[in-house]
Amino acid sequence: MSSRKSLALIALLCLALFITAAKSADQPQPGGSSPSPGKSLDVKDLSLDQAHAVLAAAVKKAQELKINQNVAVVDSGGSLKAFARMDNAWLGSIDIAIKKAKTARYFDMPTGEIGKKSQPGGPLYMIEISNLGLITFPGGVPIRDSSDHIIGAIGVSGSTVENDDTCAQAGAAVAKQ
Repeated sequence: MSSRKSLALIALLCLALFITAAKSADQPQPGGSSPSPGKSLDVKDLSLDQAHAVLAAAVKKAQELKINQNVAVVDSGGSLKAFARMDNAWLGSIDIAIKKAKTARYFDMPTGEIGKKSQPGGPLYMIEISNLGLITFPGGVPIRDSSDHIIGAIGVSGSTVENDDTCAQAGAAVAKQ
């Protein structure tokens, strides 16, 4: 088996373990209730107005920092809802911003946290090759509403990971208000 196939297999096994652990954590505790069969889930999503407000807050923070960023906002299903490429922002960062937002939503955690867990020997090692490519460094943040429900995510790219994360946090904070 080639080393590339071996790495892909390892990544898939890690992902399967992660999903299994996440599913077992979601199981009802003794005495708790689970949804009735056939009953739909109550899913929250961000509106277009919220997506634009998140986008505007991230761009404003980038302007304050005097940097040019690409900013992507995805909905609760991980689909692109809003995007802005500031003048002179790197073309290569467009895809990175979108992938940061999707990664944060797929796993409902900041991309920097996923990065810590995906180091060699970590529980998510090689996860970045799953889902047609993930981004596992800072700049992707889940977006939560005032009730703390995840309603989407933001991804920012174009500067240092610290600046990317600062702009993403500024954008995500708007939806909590």
